[in-house]
Amino acid sequence: MTFTGNPLLQRLQPYPFERLRALTADVVPNPALRPINLGIGEPRHPTPAVLKDALHAAIDAEEGLAAYPATAGTPALRRACADWLQRRYGVTLDPATQVLPTLGSREALFALAQVVIDPRAFVGGVEPVVVCPNPFYQIYEGAALLAGASPWYAPSDPQRNFATAWDRVPDEVWARTRLVYACSPGNPTGAVMTMDEWAHLFELSDRYGFVIASDECYSEIYWGAEPPLGALQAAAALGRRDFARLIMLTSLSKRSNAPGLRSGFVAGDAQLIQAFTLYRTYHGSAMSLAVQRASIAAWSDEAHVEHNRRLYRAKFERVTPMLAEVMDVRWPDAGFYLWAQVPPRFGGRSGGDDTAFARELLAQYNVTVLPGSYLARTQAGHNPGAGRVRMALVAELDECVQAAERIVRFVRG
Repeated sequence: MTFTGNPLLQRLQPYPFERLRALTADVVPNPALRPINLGIGEPRHPTPAVLKDALHAAIDAEEGLAAYPATAGTPALRRACADWLQRRYGVTLDPATQVLPTLGSREALFALAQVVIDPRAFVGGVEPVVVCPNPFYQIYEGAALLAGASPWYAPSDPQRNFATAWDRVPDEVWARTRLVYACSPGNPTGAVMTMDEWAHLFELSDRYGFVIASDECYSEIYWGAEPPLGALQAAAALGRRDFARLIMLTSLSKRSNAPGLRSGFVAGDAQLIQAFTLYRTYHGSAMSLAVQRASIAAWSDEAHVEHNRRLYRAKFERVTPMLAEVMDVRWPDAGFYLWAQVPPRFGGRSGGDDTAFARELLAQYNVTVLPGSYLARTQAGHNPGAGRVRMALVAELDECVQAAERIVRFVRG
């Protein structure tokens, strides 16, 4: 008998990096040049000693790895997360009911849709909708599809650094919406949502009853005097202190250069947290006690985060002006990506062809970038990522500068 499995899996699209591998499978990179990868957003700064020391000590502790961790995490970790939220955003949450540790933000973003989407919504043939940005992080789409919902890609505004245009989503879409993924600072553009944008989204949530999931994993990589506004912070400032239908998600991956630790947390609406905790009890995604102790140390220390920002700032200060001589590119509001427009000489409908650019750059100069069209979906005949490439400035300064020098030579031909 042929295995069929879950038919919803057939709705998933290939992940951007799978598409990039297929695109460049027959490309032979210039062997005279050392490869430089600006394609994947994996932090490569050293993991801070405060975190590693705490992890080593935790492994050697009496319980070490010999005890099952609780799904809800230890009270000490939930308190550390709540304390960080108070210091960072000025919001007060109950660690016992409004904070839940997760294995990073990616698995939590996916699992949340399983909690929020009501399968009874299919009665009468009405398919629920999950609204997400466009361009976007593909987990939002996969989460919607595997929950049995239909993703709807909100338009973006190129004049505002591709910020999501929530006001251009039709009322008939909002009426079917059960969940909205907001990403601020955004991936791949770095756009940060304003108070007015949050107020508009909250008003829509009140009117239509959908849940807002605020993905804030890039919140600690920023350049101005004021850090990016967070969803809970905006809600509290607007008098929404119960955080109804709102949950934020964050992690230590970008903030603390610890993507391999798989540590983050969610916070917000107590009813949502209660339901999410129940789901995760069956899901089997409790955090190791050793990782919890290391996470407490990381959330309690800001010195390494400030150092991290200085490292990223130095790269943007050097690289952005170099690339701006040959491409339409500017500093993001936050995050570690450059969202650059491909020059017209590479062909394509909207400026240059981002896939052709990525292939030729790899072949001639051994630099990997990610085509922007792989990070977006076509709506009304237009893919907002077409003609752009995403560059992750995650390597050390010298390597990023060397990559920029090669790109400049490549574009100039």
